[in-house]
Amino acid sequence: MNPEDAGPTITTLARREVYRNKWMRVYEDEILRSNGEKGIYGVCEKDASALIIPIEDGKVWLVEQFRYAIGERALELPQGGWEMEVEQPEELARGELREELGLEAAEMTFLGQQWIAYGFTKQPQYIFLATGLTEAAKDPDPEEHDLVPRPVAIAEFERMIMDGTIRDQCTAAAWCLYKLWREQREDRPANRKTARF
Repeated sequence: MNPEDAGPTITTLARREVYRNKWMRVYEDEILRSNGEKGIYGVCEKDASALIIPIEDGKVWLVEQFRYAIGERALELPQGGWEMEVEQPEELARGELREELGLEAAEMTFLGQQWIAYGFTKQPQYIFLATGLTEAAKDPDPEEHDLVPRPVAIAEFERMIMDGTIRDQCTAAAWCLYKLWREQREDRPANRKTARF
């Protein structure tokens, strides 16, 4: 039998909410695996987030901030959520771009949706390319009090991913998605001379 045709191989027998705050819900599930073994599974649910790739004049805009879970300052693409369900991911992406960088985008291109760490977390992330950037009023959350904008040349940004200066997997995965999108766009005959990002 093809594994893709087998359906779920884990059945939820019971769910217990362990913890909740305005950012997340944490559950411990009793499960039954298809091999007959029972067990537990911890699941963290978070509302959707957006990640934005802001590019202008050969530079990509990053943010630097202290990430409490790892106890370090980190460089990454701007990303985040609003602790609520969002019907229009582009609205969320535009809001995060404004909050974190004080930028508006003339054009937002949706590149795709990915899951963040789905081994234990249920959280979708919507990825957008932002171009035609102009300054707007910055509106950071209280949690973003230490956020520093960092525009860097694209070549330098890619070097930082390769040498481990940037270790945020969402940033690396989104950049890979962007590069593949750009390659496909440039491979189309009509676009070979017009690609500009």
